[in-house]
Amino acid sequence: MTTTNPVAASEDTKRPLLSALALVCSLKPSPAPSSSELLASQVLDALTGHGVTTAGVVRVVDHDVKPGVELDMGAGDAWPGIRAQLMAADILVLATPTWMGHASSVCHRVLERLDAELSETDEQGRLQTYGKVAVVVVVGNEDGAHKITADLMQALNDVGFTLPAAGVTYWNGEAMHTVDYNDLDETPEKTAAATVAAAANAAHLAGLLKSKPYLPTG
Repeated sequence: MTTTNPVAASEDTKRPLLSALALVCSLKPSPAPSSSELLASQVLDALTGHGVTTAGVVRVVDHDVKPGVELDMGAGDAWPGIRAQLMAADILVLATPTWMGHASSVCHRVLERLDAELSETDEQGRLQTYGKVAVVVVVGNEDGAHKITADLMQALNDVGFTLPAAGVTYWNGEAMHTVDYNDLDETPEKTAAATVAAAANAAHLAGLLKSKPYLPTG
């Protein structure tokens, strides 16, 4: 006979509603296939298994995100609209390809625009990004995933995001070869496991932070 754990059932009924948005920093405009978008989408799929609603995927290069470190860089700047989607989400999935051992220029543009969040606080002195969780996704046919992860996690934490344990999933193809992640017949076991862990930990952490926000700092 199958029995229900009353504690687990109670916790499920109290689970806060969460949503996740993926910002994909591929250099390829849509509708070109993107390995970064594929792996980011797999993270979103894994998050849905934890009751997280998918707010969608934004391929940043499809939008005119102006250079700068302000919330709005003026006429034609697409960042305010993207930011509105980001601020409505509880979990950010930030995905980038690897170029010359580094995150893409598009990804760096996103980080530069997020710098403006350092000036955006609530009435209790907390950054508006406090309580939001970030997951990192990296793909490429060269080394660099660990360095990129370190750079992105540091930057995201600097502007107020919280990083879960094992909050990254990545795939590195063989150096100097042309097979991309989206060319694979199946997802490598270790990448799949990392995706599952990142999604589970992100959903858990986001739920905790939504239920019990950070203390006031002002």
